[in-house]
Amino acid sequence: CVGITDYAQHELGDIVFVELPRVGDRISRSQPFGTVEAVKTVAELFAPVSGEVIEINESVAEDASRVNQDPYGDGWLIRVRLEDLKELDTLLSAEAYEGLTQAL
Repeated sequence: CVGITDYAQHELGDIVFVELPRVGDRISRSQPFGTVEAVKTVAELFAPVSGEVIEINESVAEDASRVNQDPYGDGWLIRVRLEDLKELDTLLSAEAYEGLTQAL
């Protein structure tokens, strides 16, 4: 599953809309694949991995506030069939990400 972090949803504030790719679309690592709109801003969503979108979270498309309520559970955005499993090695662990955000 691909989504945004708790830190990101907190920084964005109340999320009111998400624009997601369609099932079957191909996403590329580090490239935009959609947007998230909060009350005060719009931000691009960047793909952490490359692959084919195999599912979108319809419940988030209908009620974007789910991202704020549960970013690691019901607030996921898309599921991707990975193109290269080695890309997973480039992702931060939860601990490393937390350390990075605490430094901000």
